[in-house]
Amino acid sequence: MMNENTTAPTLAEILELEKQVWSALVTGDAHADRALLSADFLGVYPSGFANRDDHVGQFADAPTMAEFRLSEEKLRVLTADIVLLSYRADYVRPGAAEWEAMLISSLWERRHDKWVNSFSQDTPVQNA
Repeated sequence: MMNENTTAPTLAEILELEKQVWSALVTGDAHADRALLSADFLGVYPSGFANRDDHVGQFADAPTMAEFRLSEEKLRVLTADIVLLSYRADYVRPGAAEWEAMLISSLWERRHDKWVNSFSQDTPVQNA
């Protein structure tokens, strides 16, 4: 299934989508989060595997992030419709004083002319 749009996205375009996922975590917007994830989303986290319902379910009580900063962004274009975004996320959870950090890889796919996040893997950064 080839899309008519064969132009690969830029790092800025995909990073903007990734920031929308993070912003949903900060605002507690489960609807926005669900809209950005594919139905077959797979998350690989230190706590285990997660599907889209698991990811969206974290909003049941309240926002899960208070603030975030993304850096060291890299985009690997696999095809014009599939790209891998890797970056460092520094974040603080609501009510926490300490910042945490993860190295994250997110697979974004253009499906039916819409970009969705189909896979994400988070690796904790070890404090030196």
